[in-house]
Amino acid sequence: MTAQSGKDMLLKLDQSGSGSFVTVAGLRSRSLAFNAAAIDVTDAESAGRWRELLAGGGIKRAAVAGSGIFKDQASDATIRSLFFAGTIRNWQLILPDFGTVEGPFQIVALEFAADHAGEVTFELALESAGQLSFAVA
Repeated sequence: MTAQSGKDMLLKLDQSGSGSFVTVAGLRSRSLAFNAAAIDVTDAESAGRWRELLAGGGIKRAAVAGSGIFKDQASDATIRSLFFAGTIRNWQLILPDFGTVEGPFQIVALEFAADHAGEVTFELALESAGQLSFAVA
């Protein structure tokens, strides 16, 4: 994979639950992290007393974070209402030349900040809330 422009990494929201995704506008940075909890099955008879893990065990999760500026009142209102209602919606994260991660996420953090001489910025954090799919680009 060659170097990609960061602006091509997109975060999209299914606003109504209808399967029609729209880009969350104004994001200046985005990140995606996958994690899997390991299940330790080491016992007194483990070879050389090395830790043993259960293959395929544990809980998988994904976290998405983004920060930027709201481009209009509608997108601000949508994000804010999803957060305060604790609504789980389908989201897509498009990674150029890699693929698309899609599935249910909940907004678990929403922060606003401003400097008196600058624009209001926001940060949001999403946590996976079910099985995710991955489609290769």
